[in-house]
Amino acid sequence: MKKTIAIPYYTSTLDLHVEEDNLKAVITAKMHEFKADKSEEELVREALENPIGTSPLRELAKGKNKVVLVTSDHTRAVPSKITLPLELEEIRKGNPDADITILIATGLHRPTTEEEQRRMFGDAIVDNEKIVVNMAFEPDEFKNMGTLPSGAEFHVNKLATECDLLICEGFIEPHFFAGFSGGRKSILPGICSQETVNENHSYKAIASKYSKTGVLEHNPIHEDMVYAARLVNVQFILNVALNAEKKVIAAWAGDLEQAHEVGVEFIREWSQCPSITGDIVVTSNGGYPLDQNLYQSPKAVATAEACAGEDGVIIMCCSCADGMGGTHFEKLIQMGTPDEIDAYLSKIPPKETIPEQWCPQIYARILHKHKIILVTTYLEPDLVRKCNMIPASTPDEALEIAYGLKGKDASVVVIPDGVSVLAVAPE
Repeated sequence: MKKTIAIPYYTSTLDLHVEEDNLKAVITAKMHEFKADKSEEELVREALENPIGTSPLRELAKGKNKVVLVTSDHTRAVPSKITLPLELEEIRKGNPDADITILIATGLHRPTTEEEQRRMFGDAIVDNEKIVVNMAFEPDEFKNMGTLPSGAEFHVNKLATECDLLICEGFIEPHFFAGFSGGRKSILPGICSQETVNENHSYKAIASKYSKTGVLEHNPIHEDMVYAARLVNVQFILNVALNAEKKVIAAWAGDLEQAHEVGVEFIREWSQCPSITGDIVVTSNGGYPLDQNLYQSPKAVATAEACAGEDGVIIMCCSCADGMGGTHFEKLIQMGTPDEIDAYLSKIPPKETIPEQWCPQIYARILHKHKIILVTTYLEPDLVRKCNMIPASTPDEALEIAYGLKGKDASVVVIPDGVSVLAVAPE
């Protein structure tokens, strides 16, 4: 008897069919079962009206003429069509004449297109508001604000240093080396130069035993991010939690750290699951927008790693509809065996960090112990093989390949959305 499990893939799902005798567990975050008692707009409005650790945004906006509102780019599912109009409304209640700039935090990603902005924000905001896209590779757009705790130089978008009020919005989920997303992450890496982002993501930082999913204390990447956000005086944040349909189920606003901490505790409670070891672990990057390219995919692969034992096979479903996702990543991931890649990267000093090298570093670590089968219909099989992975076009095809590696009696653990789950070893 086979069980059918829907795996998120691009804007839809792919079906995985697993014999019940093989299926050991299906791991999903309780978050996806959480039922909010208010609408998305009501949750956001309530958070804005009851900020944690700060005055309401309308009060903060009084007398502040130049306002910068940092939001996420096309690779994130921030529900800006809901959040931005409410934040803009709040700002203008405090200062109707405020000069507001919406700054898109791209990190090292490609610029967000106007078409993507219209899909993310809606036509009214694109047509009527001032929008600037962070360009990490344009040195003249950044100001050197000094040194971060790690020793990295902090180059941040000038707009953040020239405004009277700096606001950030985003969503919180487990993050495989920053601990959790949201809050301070809008500034670093969001609106920093390539040099600052690269050093924050150096081999040494990524290799730290504290740079892991769900870990904030002593996490060097997180510590630099908080320091950077405080240095540019982020005065207000709005963060949300999302379910599997990318709908808002909770929201928090207020102080950079206090509001983020309350959100993190909610996410931890509702996303934490015991890790269950399987011979084969099947997962995805949660579908669109995070599965647009291979560069983003280690997020879920790292979750699968926690359930794959010493030598389990990992099946990753990731559309890669937008290709590889980065020229540096594409080159590094194909430069040799996983051990050769890791040896090369380990010799690079923090200040000489290559853009996107964190991604092949994490893949090399996982590939050292685990075979990875990549389910994609957008990348050529030969390219997948050059990335040290095994190509497949469907989850069922990938499962047959995995059985060939682990045996027909192999146990299968399925984590349909690997990004939303915080897998922890049972006590």
